[in-house]
Amino acid sequence: MSTPATIIVVDDDAGIRTVVRQALQRAGHLVRTTDNATGMWKLIEEGVGDVLVTDVLLPDANGLDMIPLVTARRPDLPVIVMSAQNTLSTAVRATEQGAFDYLPKPFDLNELTRTVQSAFESKGASNRSQSHADDGEALPMIGRSAAMQEVYRTLARVIPTDLTVMVLGESGTGKELVARALHDLGPRRTGPFVAINMAAIPRELIETELFGHERGAFTGAAARSTGRFEQAQGGTLFLDEIGDMPMDAQTRLLRVLQSGEFMTVGGARALKADVRIVAATHKDLRRLIDAGMFREDLYYRLNVVPIRLPPLRGRREDIPELARHFLDRATAEGLPRKTLDASAVAWLMEQSWPGNVRELENAMRRLAALARDEQISAAVAELWIARADLPAERAPAPDQAVAAGGSLEALVAQWLQRNVADGARPPEDGLYDRLLAEFERPLLETALLLTRGNQLKAAKLLGVNRNTLRKMLTDRGVEPQTGRGVEPHTGRGRNG
Repeated sequence: MSTPATIIVVDDDAGIRTVVRQALQRAGHLVRTTDNATGMWKLIEEGVGDVLVTDVLLPDANGLDMIPLVTARRPDLPVIVMSAQNTLSTAVRATEQGAFDYLPKPFDLNELTRTVQSAFESKGASNRSQSHADDGEALPMIGRSAAMQEVYRTLARVIPTDLTVMVLGESGTGKELVARALHDLGPRRTGPFVAINMAAIPRELIETELFGHERGAFTGAAARSTGRFEQAQGGTLFLDEIGDMPMDAQTRLLRVLQSGEFMTVGGARALKADVRIVAATHKDLRRLIDAGMFREDLYYRLNVVPIRLPPLRGRREDIPELARHFLDRATAEGLPRKTLDASAVAWLMEQSWPGNVRELENAMRRLAALARDEQISAAVAELWIARADLPAERAPAPDQAVAAGGSLEALVAQWLQRNVADGARPPEDGLYDRLLAEFERPLLETALLLTRGNQLKAAKLLGVNRNTLRKMLTDRGVEPQTGRGVEPHTGRGRNG
């Protein structure tokens, strides 16, 4: 570097100031540091600095609120924001306020020096114009992992633009949430958001669904119908599962992307396609291209800005926050309030979650609806999530369930799950009495066995009087002398 840049570093943490200063000095920069907004403003007023690196939470100001003031006073001073508030709202707001870039803490020092160098080289054309910021707390994406920070940073950069975006990721990772964020926070937020799932529409109807049709265009077309492109005018069109689009529809879509116009099926007049395109797929489009099932030229038209969503197993540190969010949402929807203890959180983080965030959300709704206690343990979570998904022949035997879960409640819950909750038909009335019948007979047999058939002692052991015990024995078909089950009111033994 022929002329060293002067970097202003603002952070109230002395340790961070030290390591950042040392890293930037090793890269050949001059560094001025301060621990508050007042000191930062003094340096800016003096004309010091080629790049500003500032924390968000300062003792005397919010770093994000300072960005417009800084850029108004020094338009040629790029601002890089550091923050431990690692959320999409922070990344988006930093970008909207005019920051050159956003670095979530903890960050890689090599990445910091690269970002500072890039800001210095683009000095004078770095700060973005401010747009209307939405309420960040309402944003739908959750996660503070390093993998999600990369997603947030990319989103923050492309949200203010009209660029076509390709969202890649396994099923259940939240691809539509990304599309919604691009729309809801972008310049087309006042227009419609229209989604179409290519995998859910018969192949022969996809072109009609996308472009609409005129009256009489084909047999049964009794009236004109608008397609998704027309419905999304002025807004965003989300093409989900784009890898399932048939080749003839791919050709028409490519023409639209090239010309910016489309025609309805049976139409003669070209219509302007005033939409932002966001596409998504869980498939490997490169393999489809090699197999001749996806057009390479369409791929390049759609893949202008790729955003790859990590699977949930690749961002396990986000699972506790996601799980609590889904339980809170279930409560807001009217389900009983539930919380997770430390063992449940640890168990959730150990699972592979092949269905990703969607599977976790469904699991939390199941717990909210079916678990009895407000606080959920690992044993209860395993019962209702892992074991409930096993086929009957693979479900653990009762003694195994006790060893693993350690509670009678877990066994009862397992019985309910197998015999009631997962049934194809609604359960018959009288569930409470049926469950008591299942529960009382082995309890009575065990009490008589332990007391060698002495009904007075058995009644005392159970905490009931002798007359109540006699009625229970009769109702449940248990022989008082042997403790063996009999058919009720007949005296004929069930055991031979």
